[in-house]
Amino acid sequence: MTPNPEIKLSVRNLVEFILRSGDIDAQFMSNARALEGTRAHQKIQNANKDKGYSPEVTLKYSVDYQGFTFIIEGRADGVITTKALTIIDEIKSTSRPLEHLAEHYNETHWAQAKCYAHIYCAQNKIDRIGVQLTYYQLETDEIKQFINYFDQDQLATFFFDLMDQYLVWAHLTSDWVSRRDQSIKALDFPFETYRTGQRQLAVSVYKTIAEHKKSFIQAPTGIGKTISTLFPAIKAVAEGHTAKLFYLTAKTIVREVAEEAFAKMKEKNLEFKAVTLTAKDKICFKEERICDPDHCEFAKGHFDRVNPALLDALQQENYFTRPVIETYARKHQICPFEFSLDLTIWCDCVICDYNYVFDPRVYLKRFFSENGGDYTFLIDEAHNLVDRARSMFSAELYKKPMLELKKLFKDEEPRIAKSLGKLNSFMITMRKLTGAEPYYHQANEPKDIYPLLNKFILESEEWLASHEGSESHEKLLEFYFNVLTFMRTAEFYDERYITYVENSKDDTKLKLFCLDPSHLLSEAIKRGKAAIFFSATLSPLDYFSEILGGGDDCYRMIFPSPFDVNNRALLIADNISTKYRNREKTYLSVAEYIKSVLTQRQGNYMVYFPSYQYMNTVYELFTERFPDVIAVRQSPEMSEEDREDFLNLFRPDSNDGILGFCVLGGIFSEGVDLKHDELIGAIIIGVGLPQICFERNIIRDYFNQKNHCGYEYSYLYPGMNKVLQAAGRVIRTETDQGVILLIDERFSNRDYQQLFPREWFPHKRVGNLNELEISLKDFWADHLSQD
Repeated sequence: MTPNPEIKLSVRNLVEFILRSGDIDAQFMSNARALEGTRAHQKIQNANKDKGYSPEVTLKYSVDYQGFTFIIEGRADGVITTKALTIIDEIKSTSRPLEHLAEHYNETHWAQAKCYAHIYCAQNKIDRIGVQLTYYQLETDEIKQFINYFDQDQLATFFFDLMDQYLVWAHLTSDWVSRRDQSIKALDFPFETYRTGQRQLAVSVYKTIAEHKKSFIQAPTGIGKTISTLFPAIKAVAEGHTAKLFYLTAKTIVREVAEEAFAKMKEKNLEFKAVTLTAKDKICFKEERICDPDHCEFAKGHFDRVNPALLDALQQENYFTRPVIETYARKHQICPFEFSLDLTIWCDCVICDYNYVFDPRVYLKRFFSENGGDYTFLIDEAHNLVDRARSMFSAELYKKPMLELKKLFKDEEPRIAKSLGKLNSFMITMRKLTGAEPYYHQANEPKDIYPLLNKFILESEEWLASHEGSESHEKLLEFYFNVLTFMRTAEFYDERYITYVENSKDDTKLKLFCLDPSHLLSEAIKRGKAAIFFSATLSPLDYFSEILGGGDDCYRMIFPSPFDVNNRALLIADNISTKYRNREKTYLSVAEYIKSVLTQRQGNYMVYFPSYQYMNTVYELFTERFPDVIAVRQSPEMSEEDREDFLNLFRPDSNDGILGFCVLGGIFSEGVDLKHDELIGAIIIGVGLPQICFERNIIRDYFNQKNHCGYEYSYLYPGMNKVLQAAGRVIRTETDQGVILLIDERFSNRDYQQLFPREWFPHKRVGNLNELEISLKDFWADHLSQD
């Protein structure tokens, strides 16, 4: 006999999903209230512990119903056992005056408690039980209680009425999993053949997932990283090795590549649901994002309409890209961002930014707030995660807003002004520690500021809750959230952190800076069962596996390029030093080298510089000396439309050719896929070292102490990664031909050559313009004759 499909649900999720209604109302909600609510629970539980009160009672209930095996789990706040009767206690903290709370103030509160009561009765064979709601007023410490008594039959009727309403979703899930798994098992690799190394890559990904491990994979451009990770991961879903995939990226363009991979597999009859998350600010339908029913028609009544919208969309669609999400959100008049978050529950793959998994401020709590789950993380362009993680796990406060807000609230709310004044005084003390220097740092955390920040949080919360829409509200709210972030970050502070103070002309900054994100990333990865970190540039692999929290038992793999190395000319002009102190002497030489490359074959090229200043200086010189060349340059504040316009200039049919002046490590040095004659060369000026700065130096000092590799970890490896990414823009397909010119004497240094990928051998040194021209003439003559 075939076993029933199994559906796991928490009591809370069941009740809130079936009974939710009303508006989205993003009015200010105190973040400290959650902590106060926990304390309220503990206070009530402790006060009753000698009265037969058992706190936090875990309940688990398995029931066969309507062809399903439902496993329902939850935790009752309290179970009171007396000789006469057992009572289930549900505790709710509130800031509302208790006289405003009637017995049926919130039906979901009763529903949750009644479900716990039903499970307790069923497990303990009890015929009658009490259900109590205990409301705790946070400001006054007052308690108000309501109690009702139910027979087991009444509770069973209530519980199974909820289950009847959930059955449509249970059938949806069960039918879908059957269809999905059947299609996966029939799915062949969506291309006629595997490229070199591609099958091996896919096998290694499957093995990592099946063994619930981590792997770090360097897979060059052309091997097909996206399909080679998604295809085996999808296969692993049908085999029961993982329940849900998270495809994590740093850039929108990479998310689009993942969507294209799903589209390709859909052509091969794959049935798989995937949703792409877009930032709230981008997907919001309103010009001004105010999430409350008075300002947004999509927030008003959202929860009345969202379940029908989900059912409609899930029955009609499998791939929820931004346009699809927006279409259904408009159709049902609901918030597109909240709708997309709800879709993640029902989809097999979530395509999203790193922060939805790793950032403690915004990660998806619906998946990761407890102990995580049976998830696989596919982390694309993983080289970007190092600095992103440092940013996610760091926090900073500035003195200037403290003083400005203190003046603003001096008359309006003296208590808030007083707490801000004490914070401002603390920052003055920290500023004095710098003396005549711009920086001061210490290994210990600044514990003396924590009570002051907590006091500010408490003083400001009541005002923020009652003064929405006022002129001062937005300014105070922004600082309030910065303070919360600072306090949350302080919870992670350990030997991998440093505290520093930075003085500038008009402000003072206090920062909790995460030097080494490896531990926190490792902990975040435990929210799932398996993780694959992959990129074309994870070199050196040992560095990335360590800094990204891989541990000793992770897999490390390097795959060769599938492209013929003879299709590219890799040339090193090592007679020029682009070190900062030498740059002024190089402007003319660099301009002449660029022109020499263009002269040998007309076409589209990009030239990458270590800074905007260097780029702009050479650009002005170059365009003045060579006005016949069509040159365009990157600017610091380009919109998405500007970026698209810039890239659209690089057409294969561009008769005169385009020369793009870009910044190394910028938006056009990675994630750009210009194929064939859209780009035939990249000229890279310098070795990409990050600008020398205080943060880089303290990272260097930390790793010097830890493993004697401070310079490498702080400067050399991140710099060379930018170079590898920029060079990777040239050869994108098996038939592409192009030139990579590296200009800097350090590229001939052994420390740098050790970081060259194997496909960069052989390469050729060109000591002057004449040697460069001869090498390029030979290369193009050979390849153009083959064409």
